[in-house]
Amino acid sequence: MGSPEEEIPARREDLAARIVERATSKIAADLLLRQTLSRRRQLSRADGAWISRAVFSTFRWQGWLDPKAPVGERITQALALADDFAAAPGRFADDELAARAIPSWVVGEFPVTPEWVRSLQSEPVLWLRARAGMRETVAARLQFCEVAPVAAFPDALRYDGQEDLYREELFQSGAFEIQDIASQAVSLLCAPQPGETWWDACAGEGGKTLHLSELMGGKGLIWSSDRAAWRLNRLKQRAGRAGCFNYRSVAWNGGARPPTRTQFDGVLLDAPCTGLGTWGRNPHARWTTGPGDVRELAVVQQDLLEHVAPSVRPGGRLIYAVCTLTPEETHAIAAAFTGRHPEFEVLPLPHPFAPDSPAAPTRTLWPQETGGNGMFVAAWRRLAEPAPGAA
Repeated sequence: MGSPEEEIPARREDLAARIVERATSKIAADLLLRQTLSRRRQLSRADGAWISRAVFSTFRWQGWLDPKAPVGERITQALALADDFAAAPGRFADDELAARAIPSWVVGEFPVTPEWVRSLQSEPVLWLRARAGMRETVAARLQFCEVAPVAAFPDALRYDGQEDLYREELFQSGAFEIQDIASQAVSLLCAPQPGETWWDACAGEGGKTLHLSELMGGKGLIWSSDRAAWRLNRLKQRAGRAGCFNYRSVAWNGGARPPTRTQFDGVLLDAPCTGLGTWGRNPHARWTTGPGDVRELAVVQQDLLEHVAPSVRPGGRLIYAVCTLTPEETHAIAAAFTGRHPEFEVLPLPHPFAPDSPAAPTRTLWPQETGGNGMFVAAWRRLAEPAPGAA
């Protein structure tokens, strides 16, 4: 007989309540949800979808709920609020949303707009990335799919169905990946070329590694590093399913010593961050993140940039990306790096969601504009010699 921690209730309402109650600043709700559903594979797809929506709605609408009320009542009220907002978002005033949907400290970080807050309260969009040439096949098989409205994303699909896509045969065969459209935009802005050598420095479970490989046509080499062995193991599984073989995974703790002496045509640093750009998809994080995390992670981001920069060859590109929106983790990091490194020139970036817009030194992708996560991207090219007169 398992321990109390291993015993999981059978009713979907009890499962959702258990996840909500156990989620803390140290145990993320989305992690608990994945663990719970993976251990209850006998759940129907409809029940799994209901539990996910119940958990995320409870944290999304937490500012409207009585914290002393039984958790079951809070879940019921949160789901009702989610339905009301989906049916008539205009019933919720901008001031009310700004006061209740986000913690008060955020207002001091950057100008909070009604459009951004409303995007956080909307049900998140699920984006897929089909393998090259398979978008129509995937869309026809899955149904409930819409092609991305921007030509720059030839393989992106918006999925509005209710199926568990992880069980889908096309997913198991590597025909598509579940990847947010803002994450896809980062790989497109990297613009890797076939035959190049890249370093995905904070690769995580490898979503961008797989996309970079696809954009390179499987030619060239990608070094994928992370400090967590379990993430690299997950990358190995995903790469095998996707048919990605032009990569090497290697442990790297983020220190000054790189995992290889290779000089790269491109380095992608998708750095750890506070994740404000994902608060629509992961509402629990709103209530477990504070201004101290911004300060702490800004130091980490600055150090990581310093540690990866020497691995960029002359003429090579350095891409800095974070799924957050605070100035201290975005524009301040980019400006400080530019000021310290005259051997790098700023590389203007096109707007992946507005191809006719002029290139800009940095890109902030807001969720209300993209339909996905929020993301910040900056890029540089290493010069053969420092620019004359550079300070």
